[in-house]
Amino acid sequence: MPSLNPNFLDEIVRAQKQGLPRGIASVCSAHPWVLKAAMMAAKTGTRPLLVESTCNQVNQFGGYTGMTPADFVAYVRAVAAENLFPLERLILGGDHLGPNVWRNEPASSAMQKSAGMLRAYVQAGYSKIHLDASMKLGDDDPAGLLDLELSAHRTAWLAKAAESACADLGPAWSDKLRYIIGSEVPIPGGATEHEDRVRVTKVPDARRSLAVMQAAFKAEGLESTWERVIGLVVQPGVEFGDDFILEYHSGAARHLAHFAETIPFVYEVHSTDYQTRAHLRKLVRDHFAILKVGPALTFAFREAVFALAMMEDELILPENRSNLIGILDEAMTRQPEYWQNYYHGNTAGTRRQRMFSRSDRIRYYWSDGRVQSALERLLQNLREKTLPPALLSQFLPDQSEKVHSRQLDAAPEALILDKINSVLEDYAFASG
Repeated sequence: MPSLNPNFLDEIVRAQKQGLPRGIASVCSAHPWVLKAAMMAAKTGTRPLLVESTCNQVNQFGGYTGMTPADFVAYVRAVAAENLFPLERLILGGDHLGPNVWRNEPASSAMQKSAGMLRAYVQAGYSKIHLDASMKLGDDDPAGLLDLELSAHRTAWLAKAAESACADLGPAWSDKLRYIIGSEVPIPGGATEHEDRVRVTKVPDARRSLAVMQAAFKAEGLESTWERVIGLVVQPGVEFGDDFILEYHSGAARHLAHFAETIPFVYEVHSTDYQTRAHLRKLVRDHFAILKVGPALTFAFREAVFALAMMEDELILPENRSNLIGILDEAMTRQPEYWQNYYHGNTAGTRRQRMFSRSDRIRYYWSDGRVQSALERLLQNLREKTLPPALLSQFLPDQSEKVHSRQLDAAPEALILDKINSVLEDYAFASG
């Protein structure tokens, strides 16, 4: 089990309460290239790397990655070993841990499975736990919004399951868990429809949510556990989807930012993907200290790989090409369950969305066997070529400038990692 020390998260909270704009990016991805880029970027400094998996990706039944929490920990440890990243600087978090995966089942079975998932996450060594019981379950919950008291009760019940699992690990783990709570939680993966704006969390709602949550923890005998709640998920007005980005406007969230100065928590923000570097910095300044990012990182990977595929078309005979883009589209067409609720329109429109959308549902298909083989063939084809400066300038202009100034090698792997790192650099800047 890795040493997953939550102390740095405490340091962020302390710094924020002292008026210092400190934050951390939460890398929400199981993609090996993303994890490699994140570890290479973080290795040169002293700050920890926070990596999170969601309830949909990783759970006790395998999730869509096929990995249990223990499998995911072993996988991340292996990537860390390959990249010489020290395990003591790794923090693993569980995102949306609650009944979302089983929300169509009766509450009794959904909550029992959620408790089993919490136990599996904690026993695998995760230390940052986002408890999310914000969704309605099966036919048990009445129409309308889920009652806050019921959501809080379920949240506290899940916290109790996590604490029980932690106790089983022995005294050394008695205070290792750090919790994120909140009822205004966006759905995982970005919006499924176009949105022109989203409702910024109102201070009275945040205040009431905290009061009800604290009362629920007390009712379960979890007063000491409440002391390890470090963050509240709120909506500061940011979101993204297939064809839109809602940028952060600090004026719209000023009351929420001021409220953070009166409570012992920081805010966690989901769906910060595609925000500008300046907007990310303003979020951290305004106490939105934990910035979740995932699709923007795999989108950058996809952009780099597609650029290389277009260069391949110019350099390699047709019979020897990888045909990566076509093989990816075949895989997505064959198994549409990961994108069909996000992309809408005619045949040409949905194909464009599948390939280029900011929702980046293509990220679910990189592990397909034929896609992996095509990617390896693409990389091998281009390893054997010298990429002409004109093609680099056309398809990867930012990386072309770095190659020209000898800051970057023109090898295809280096170009991909640098493209991902360009996103990570924005978050490093924002985090202070």
